[in-house]
Amino acid sequence: MALTTNIIRTWRGPRRVMEGFLTDVPSEARAFGFLVVGCFLVFVAQWPRLSRRVAGFEAVPTDEPPVMEQLVAYEFLSWMVVWPLFMFLIAAIIHAVGRALKRSMTPYQVRLSLFWSFLAASPLLMLHGLMAGFFGYGSETTIVGAAWLAGFSWILAGSLKATGQE
Repeated sequence: MALTTNIIRTWRGPRRVMEGFLTDVPSEARAFGFLVVGCFLVFVAQWPRLSRRVAGFEAVPTDEPPVMEQLVAYEFLSWMVVWPLFMFLIAAIIHAVGRALKRSMTPYQVRLSLFWSFLAASPLLMLHGLMAGFFGYGSETTIVGAAWLAGFSWILAGSLKATGQE
């Protein structure tokens, strides 16, 4: 099925979608692809916020105006190098906690669940980036951020629940 169709289906029932992924042949490349696409979408979602900063909406009068190319390069390094490494660390921690709780899930299943949950919740992070670009960090942006966190947590919980079924 198409990636976008699976994202929409995930918001309705994350467990069913993850069960479908787990019936396929295990593929680390697929799991890593989910992570890379999710991180790239979040990287692109940062551009409105960076444009707002370059335009001077959030500048301190003594600050030197930032250069857009530098900000984009920093965000790229952050989202395409640092965050993927951090996500692998989070997956290892989730797996360790799962083993301590006697859950039967493999490291691959945990990575797939975490990376898919991040990708599936990325549309709300894209909305968050737009909100931060247009309105700055106010209550509206905070509400969207909280909605992302709740959605990501719900999808991750459903995905991890599907891994314990086997």
